[in-house]
Amino acid sequence: MRTILSKYWIYFTIAILVLGAGWIWVSAQNTNSTKTLETAPQEGFLAPNFTLDTKNGTQLSLSDFRGQPVLVNFWASWCPPCKAEMPGMEIVYQEFQDQGFVVLAINVTHQDSLSDAARFVEEQGFTFPILLDAQAIASQAYQIRSLPTSFFIDQEGIIQQIVFGGPIPKADLHAKIEDLLK
Repeated sequence: MRTILSKYWIYFTIAILVLGAGWIWVSAQNTNSTKTLETAPQEGFLAPNFTLDTKNGTQLSLSDFRGQPVLVNFWASWCPPCKAEMPGMEIVYQEFQDQGFVVLAINVTHQDSLSDAARFVEEQGFTFPILLDAQAIASQAYQIRSLPTSFFIDQEGIIQQIVFGGPIPKADLHAKIEDLLK
């Protein structure tokens, strides 16, 4: 009888050790993954670079516009506030592009229909670059959680302002761009 109890204790001890080792291994994996998370871009810090295809098939990078003030706007065709603010962006783009101001409108194509986005852009006649984030490259780098989200980036590539939600009133948009151009 004592031999049987000894065997059960041995099996029980082995099972506890295996479960404990498994728990430690899983905990270590979770700890390592949280260490690799990047901090979301913040005002006063360098804007993350990205390279994306345009709706015309060429590639553009944020770094292509170093030395120019840039408005990076994340949008989708199904987002009413996005659609409401983009005509105002076209107006300020037309007004300030001679001073080097650039709008990079990034369609979150991984969450949108390319045909719907293209139709909206064509109907509105936007002249600023439309970038397609089909693989969520820029969306992940900027940790986009809501739409629209706009980043006002100065000539040195530093994020000066971040606006979550929208639409941004045209007067506010105008003032933010004038601040970038100073």
